[in-house]
Amino acid sequence: MTVVSVSGDFELTMDELRVVALYVLESAEEVLPLFEDASPGDPRPRAAIDAAREFVSGARRTKLQRVTSLDAHRAAKEAPTEAARLAARAAGDAASAAYLHPIAKATQVGHILRAAASAARVGELNAENDPRVGLRLIEEARQRATPVLIEVLSRYPLAPTGKGRTAQLMTILDASLRLPRRDES
Repeated sequence: MTVVSVSGDFELTMDELRVVALYVLESAEEVLPLFEDASPGDPRPRAAIDAAREFVSGARRTKLQRVTSLDAHRAAKEAPTEAARLAARAAGDAASAAYLHPIAKATQVGHILRAAASAARVGELNAENDPRVGLRLIEEARQRATPVLIEVLSRYPLAPTGKGRTAQLMTILDASLRLPRRDES
């Protein structure tokens, strides 16, 4: 168990960062095709996904994750639709998850949960803004969360509240993950 940082408010291990990055990556991969359909000539979000996958698979975190994350977030700003913007941002979040900070700030929760909330919002958009679709996808994201992910999340304050629908979905997911889990078997 390699400790990543003891200079923050708590410790994060490389194994824990990989768990977080995998969770974010799974959400980002679900919606990446929407970006690629909307912007077929832009490889930046795919590069971020690939960099995240390398880290999750055991590679060291490097400048590659930082650079591709920033590039994917730039692609999000240039995307032609809200769904494409959310998909590119989720890809950037997947790459940047390798650098989650061990500081007790609510903004860090976004690095853990925003991609899942973005994927849920994309689902709503594709279903003519049906909020039931978003809530179903949030429940699926909750079920995907491992005990390690939930334990890491619990080190941080609650997600910041926001006015936008993606922020609302992230708040719902955050609250649901912090509730005691019942046996789901």
